[in-house]
Amino acid sequence: MTSLATLPGFLTHFIAGIALVWLGAWIYCRITPQDEVGLIRQGNTAAAIALAGAVIGLAIPVGASVSNSANLLDAAVWGVVALLAQLICFFVVTRLLGPGWREAMERRAEVAGSIMKAGVSIAVGIVNAAAMST
Repeated sequence: MTSLATLPGFLTHFIAGIALVWLGAWIYCRITPQDEVGLIRQGNTAAAIALAGAVIGLAIPVGASVSNSANLLDAAVWGVVALLAQLICFFVVTRLLGPGWREAMERRAEVAGSIMKAGVSIAVGIVNAAAMST
């Protein structure tokens, strides 16, 4: 079957893309001052919204780097560039939200800051991805 001829390329790019998203999410979880995964396990909606937005925001430009790459190395390099742009976005947004955003996230009922963080992460991910196709 000729339709499966590109399967090895698909697998290597898919695995590299998933690895980059996982790496970005792992770094994100390490540089944020709260334990999002622990908060999510406790049922914290604000933490879930923020982390989900960050992961989506990471996946969009990583996906673009994979789809616009000339080869696997090209995809990896641009994937790392995408991750750096998204992580810088995190720091900018947290400065805009002010000093009380961490405590607000840890209080389960306050999700406004988390929704804002998620939205900006996704928006920057879309712009980040679009910029990779130029």
